[in-house]
Amino acid sequence: MNQKTNVCHAENTSNQTPVMLVTGSARRIGAAIVKAAHSQGYRVIIHCHRSEQDSDNLANQLNDIRANSAKVIVADLTIVNDETALDSLVKNIIESFGQLDVLVHNASRFYPSPLGSIDRAQWDELFLTNAKAPLLLSQALLPYLKQRQGCIVSLLDIHAHDRPFSNYTVYNMAKAAHRMMVQSLALEMAPEVRVNGVAPGVNILPDPTSDQAIDNEQQQNIIDAIPMRRIGQPDEIAHSVLYLVQANYVTGEIITIDGGRSLTLAGSQF
Repeated sequence: MNQKTNVCHAENTSNQTPVMLVTGSARRIGAAIVKAAHSQGYRVIIHCHRSEQDSDNLANQLNDIRANSAKVIVADLTIVNDETALDSLVKNIIESFGQLDVLVHNASRFYPSPLGSIDRAQWDELFLTNAKAPLLLSQALLPYLKQRQGCIVSLLDIHAHDRPFSNYTVYNMAKAAHRMMVQSLALEMAPEVRVNGVAPGVNILPDPTSDQAIDNEQQQNIIDAIPMRRIGQPDEIAHSVLYLVQANYVTGEIITIDGGRSLTLAGSQF
């Protein structure tokens, strides 16, 4: 785990501009959230594990717009299994700008685990990124969020509630746990800290070079099943995250952003 500072080495602790940390924010939806927050005046902490070059590029781009407004934290989320290492990560996060106002849980692993082939490694990885790390990171950062009367926003999934993906049992279970975390922490952290979630449908397609890639026919089948007749955009998720950050009387809520897909979804498919 390490921290990168991309423009200025000295910190201005008197600067009360709000600070947002987005996990897994080097690319795709996470990067869209970072850019949207930055455009509204937030200072941003970009977290990544392996996408360090993408994170640096994004931070440099934002710092060119506004100096000393974006920093990068590099950490494997397995760090939550080591209390000392987690404490060190929290220290680096807070030292980035001297405060934390918003924590966005975006980092996630997503892949199938068909019954008969489920193993402990799948269980550990999917539950770590989708449930365990969000909980323990929220707990560790709670004192700092309370100081700022801040909030947490979690990226969930429409399949985390009542409509599971077939062959994705471990992922479904992990995201369902994360959903319950949002509602549970909303009770426990109130009134100082609000906790909400955004449940995307098909708002971004898997990387075509990844093990989750889908072919053109599958993509068209997905589009045909969405009432809005298109794939969602990362910016549309970012818009909803920013709404929840600014909605001071909303907590424990989960907003579905799926173009109406939930209305047609029978489960067991994209």
